[in-house]
Amino acid sequence: GGMALAYEELKLHTTPEKFYIEACDSGANDVLAIDRVSTEVTLTGKKAVPQSAITRPIHGILGTIRLVAGNYLIIITKKKKIGDLLNHTIWKATEFDILSYKKTMLHLTDTQIQDNKSFLAMINHVLAVDGFYFSTSYDLTHTLQRLANTSPEFQEMSLLERADQRFVWNGHLLREFAAQPEIHRFAIPVIHGFIAVYSCCINGKYFDWILISRRSCFRAGVRYYVRGIDSEGHAANFVETEQIVHYNGSKASFVQTRGSIPFFWSQRPNLRYKPKPQINKTVNHLDGFQRHFDSQIISYGKQVILNLVNQKGSEKPLEQAFQKMVSSLGNGMVKYVAFDFHKECSRMRWDRLQTLVDKVSDLQDEFSYFLVDADGKVLLQQDGIFRSNCMDCLDRTNVVQSLLARRSLQAQLQRLGVLHAGQRIEEQAQFEKIYKNAWADNANACAKQYAGTGALKTDFTRTGKRTQWGLVMDGWNSLIRYYKNNFSDGFRQDAIDLFLGNYSVDEAEYASPLHVQTDWKFLALPIIMVVAFSMCIICLLMAGDTWTETLAYVLFWGSASIVTGAIILYNGKDFVDAPKLVQKEKMD
Repeated sequence: GGMALAYEELKLHTTPEKFYIEACDSGANDVLAIDRVSTEVTLTGKKAVPQSAITRPIHGILGTIRLVAGNYLIIITKKKKIGDLLNHTIWKATEFDILSYKKTMLHLTDTQIQDNKSFLAMINHVLAVDGFYFSTSYDLTHTLQRLANTSPEFQEMSLLERADQRFVWNGHLLREFAAQPEIHRFAIPVIHGFIAVYSCCINGKYFDWILISRRSCFRAGVRYYVRGIDSEGHAANFVETEQIVHYNGSKASFVQTRGSIPFFWSQRPNLRYKPKPQINKTVNHLDGFQRHFDSQIISYGKQVILNLVNQKGSEKPLEQAFQKMVSSLGNGMVKYVAFDFHKECSRMRWDRLQTLVDKVSDLQDEFSYFLVDADGKVLLQQDGIFRSNCMDCLDRTNVVQSLLARRSLQAQLQRLGVLHAGQRIEEQAQFEKIYKNAWADNANACAKQYAGTGALKTDFTRTGKRTQWGLVMDGWNSLIRYYKNNFSDGFRQDAIDLFLGNYSVDEAEYASPLHVQTDWKFLALPIIMVVAFSMCIICLLMAGDTWTETLAYVLFWGSASIVTGAIILYNGKDFVDAPKLVQKEKMD
């Protein structure tokens, strides 16, 4: 697969003064030297590595970050082969190590040591979320269509220079490397999302089927703290999903996007199971809205919005506002389709989804897909895209995307001659199983990255049926989501902001943002509530001398627990774990 654009075989040599990263690919003589005191990064040769150095093999450099204790080097220590994409190996980074430049913590106060630990825990948290992928010889950040429409200058660039910045998750960590082109072969852009590669067979014809989801690092975050768009028009939870078929040298690709409803709204956690979404009343939405769609049109061409939110209840105002804004945008390149997923598919009537697919089938045929033959001649371009959203752009969105992608695949496999006329993918049991499971895995990865737990409704994606067990599992996942959204998401949001450089630790004027004095009521009220509730139960079990006495006790403790519970709920948003590092647009 062509010359590697970045070094693949690396060794890390550590001395008290320096980190040396040696390129071990055949014919390579480069060594990257990082000074642990001055933090300077230079290119040198193999002779520079001292004999006394401690050596270990590594699989890549994620980058460097500055925390309270100084600089840290983040390396990839384990990788797993996912498969080959057009003859290039795709790796998943599975384990990392964070190495301190400084050898002691003696220069820090106790508070600084605590904070440094918290920041390290944040970086470790982001690295522990599944879904970091890279290749040393292929540009994973671009779709096949973008790669086909490039200039000769583009081909000369390093992977880091030519990458689509939206999808490089270690862009901030590599910022020092970016400034020094001579060391770019040591810098590997890493994407966050999901990749599946399968070798499939239909009618005795072997082809590769690949699914890639690329998560945007602009306006990244956890679900209840990051909604809507920012002033630049970047949407929350924006993911580009590309499905690729590779058969006999021909390549076909179909691209879709998902992203939060693109105006200014929020849905802050407040201990209720579903916080009410709030649309910002004071800003000019159309400005950001227009920015969002201008950039989408530049990247993908025509837009068909599939808005899958409920058209009644708390989601209704969002549906109405979205529809209004598309009309006021008055752009012929942007079409709006609303489909009330929950209403249409209520009581497990998932066959109703076919009505949506049929409704947009003419548009899908018009947009087509990207197709290039074995000689590299482009036969078709995809000139429009489906931009799907629900509230979270997770569960409902993924189900609809998998159906549209299957319809495109049907056309591709027929055109390539894998499927005979009149044959349907649905009848190919073996492939259908691979297909459904990969899309369900994709849903899970996206959900873990945004909501912190697995996706819901994957039983439908996997089996084509909604099952009772699926409902039980959804209940369990919803419970974990509730807990995480209220009590650990502030930390998760801070972790992402630190990792992506939305918050930088400045050593010079360091004032700790992590120690916010908690008010007494945050401890007292929950304790009172638990005590009152327990007393209520005890009084019920250990009846007093008379039933009136028992009733009095039960009423007293019962009402005490209800009142404290109500106060806690009323002040819900003060009880949740809120982000401390970056003030996201305060919307309420």
